[in-house]
Amino acid sequence: MARYDRAITVFSPDGHLFQVEYALEAVRKGNAAVGSNNHILLVPFDDMNNSVVTHLSNCKDHSSIEVPLFYASSVRKIVNLDNHIALACAGLKADARVLINRARVECQSHRLTVEDPVTVEYITRYIAGLQQKYTQSGGVRPFGLSTLIAGFDPYSGVPALYQTDPSGTFSAWKANATGRNSNSMREYLEKNYKETSGQETVKLAIRALLEVVESGGKNIEIAVMTKEHGLRQLEEAEIDAIVAEIEAEKAAAEAAKKAPPKET
Repeated sequence: MARYDRAITVFSPDGHLFQVEYALEAVRKGNAAVGSNNHILLVPFDDMNNSVVTHLSNCKDHSSIEVPLFYASSVRKIVNLDNHIALACAGLKADARVLINRARVECQSHRLTVEDPVTVEYITRYIAGLQQKYTQSGGVRPFGLSTLIAGFDPYSGVPALYQTDPSGTFSAWKANATGRNSNSMREYLEKNYKETSGQETVKLAIRALLEVVESGGKNIEIAVMTKEHGLRQLEEAEIDAIVAEIEAEKAAAEAAKKAPPKET
């Protein structure tokens, strides 16, 4: 294997590109990220009618560092690419910064050229194309990150969620997870995903994260994108309140299981 893992352009005899697989390993060791695109969110609430598209939640690695001089808010893993598109990432944050800047420039160039905003699929294809390009050129290495890209179609208003990985592959999802322990979170989403309202979808994303994060709400970052108001980062107090509600529901469910059966 040692002969084949040093060059990005060389396949091993069994068909592997080891540098791409090593980049995927960097993603698996990165922070956790969860995205949900729930079409029923377009209906229920007056204040979010035809607006709520996605909830992107992730664990902020650095916020767990107990350093009084450190501003946890300076490390953001959920960002705007355009007014109607947001991105969350897992993996190497320096690589993410480069990819995000390239994607933002492409969004603005598209507006200037065709006088229309990009679609979610268009910018996903662009980001995936960049990632793929860095898997077949000499003298470079793959981007060590996976992205969750969510937003509204600027023409139809339909919400969309996509994932890309270091190989340049992209796919559309209703809900998905990436990063550390993503398999466990994805299994939880598959078992518990329902067509729910906005607040319930936030709770679903947090529940999925709490499956693998033990420190409660202090390490969770959540952003909600709305059609009218764009991306909004939830305050820590809001997240703590939702986490407390989830933990109370879990405690009540466990107490109900342990309670002796009622005599008839």
